[in-house]
Amino acid sequence: MADLKLARLPDRKPVKLTFEMMPDLEQALADYAAAYEVAYGKREKPADLIPYMLWAFLESDREFSKQRRRS
Repeated sequence: MADLKLARLPDRKPVKLTFEMMPDLEQALADYAAAYEVAYGKREKPADLIPYMLWAFLESDREFSKQRRRS
């Protein structure tokens, strides 16, 4: 079956990560969630936004992207 055009799908099982944050970061995330609601008209919990915020951050880091491509 290696001749299929579609490659094997990557592992899509979510991984749970728990961390502690300072109160000012928690407030900033709540403020961002409020701004998101104003912008898009949909309320999202900060915890649901965090994975997408992390992806956006990593994708915008050019040096990280270069190093990742090299390895």
